Amino acid sequence: MSEIYQRVKGKVTLITGGASGLGLGIARRMAEEGAITIITDINDDKGQKAAEEICAEFMTQDVAREDRWQEITRHIYEKHGRLDVLVNNAGISGDGLGTDPETTSLAEWQKIQKINGDSVFLGCKYAIDYMRKGGGGSIINMSSIAALVATPFITSYGASKAAVRQFTMSVALHCAVTGSKVRCNSVHPGQIITPMLESLFAEAANKMNAPVDQVKQGFLDKIPLGEFGEVDDIAYMVLFLASDEAKHITGGQFVVDGGMQLNG
Repeated sequence: MSEIYQRVKGKVTLITGGASGLGLGIARRMAEEGAITIITDINDDKGQKAAEEICAEFMTQDVAREDRWQEITRHIYEKHGRLDVLVNNAGISGDGLGTDPETTSLAEWQKIQKINGDSVFLGCKYAIDYMRKGGGGSIINMSSIAALVATPFITSYGASKAAVRQFTMSVALHCAVTGSKVRCNSVHPGQIITPMLESLFAEAANKMNAPVDQVKQGFLDKIPLGEFGEVDDIAYMVLFLASDEAKHITGGQFVVDGGMQLNG
């Protein structure tokens, strides 16, 4: 690839949930643009294969475990002497549709908050100091359009992603006022074609006793631009925020949803 396109050349980048879906797409784009890329995932087999595919390093990680965050960030700093970019991408959607405020169990609520919320807290907590030591960095927290609109049918998921958004602002201001030179922003995907979204279509079709194509069209009708997003739509946004092109941007929320939020 031409030198002019090496937008994150040499930047040591950690991406959680990097074995598939959005995480893998982001990792691939970052690696192609010159980043020293480390992906983590709880799925060891998929993670190893993904790392080989994109020439990245892989480490197994349960993102809700504090000790594992300590081990991974320390390993990266000791091996590379810096940590420039963290993409907190790992997360789960839970048991699917139909988990409204009355029917969601406490166990389900806590599981999603732990994986989607605690992981972002821990990632930021242990990345900031290593980034500071390296002269600064960029943290990108993966939120969702679900953080910005009412989601009574996926209550815990929406709440967890709203928490990610608020925490992102707090981290951004903390890092700014302490002179850490660490930027922190959140990305809010809409309906992006991934295996997770395809499984959501199938589940909705089953619950509605309707054809999958009909369900997909129902989702599509809510997107003003008239098409589902692609993984690269998110990967390019993350790439921009990780690059020096975004050096004056922190605390922002970046919605990539084809205008879906406009419909509420």
